[in-house]
Amino acid sequence: MTDKDKRNYRKEYDNYQGTDKQKKNRAKRNAARSKMTKAGKVAKGDGKDVIHKSGNPKNNKDSNLGVQDKAENRSYARTKTAKK
Repeated sequence: MTDKDKRNYRKEYDNYQGTDKQKKNRAKRNAARSKMTKAGKVAKGDGKDVIHKSGNPKNNKDSNLGVQDKAENRSYARTKTAKK
């Protein structure tokens, strides 16, 4: 692997993951996982992901949350035009 192929994680964080908007989205996703853990629907290490059916991480209503296998949840493209 050359230097050109290496990911610059610091730059990724500074430019995207560290923005206020993404921090808030991450906090809401973490809250959704916590909510589903307390409800007994997921557990640490069970290979499940908590999903937001609408794709909006800020909507943590019970009707918008679900559980999927990690492989199934991560098998489709994450683009603006992709549909779940």
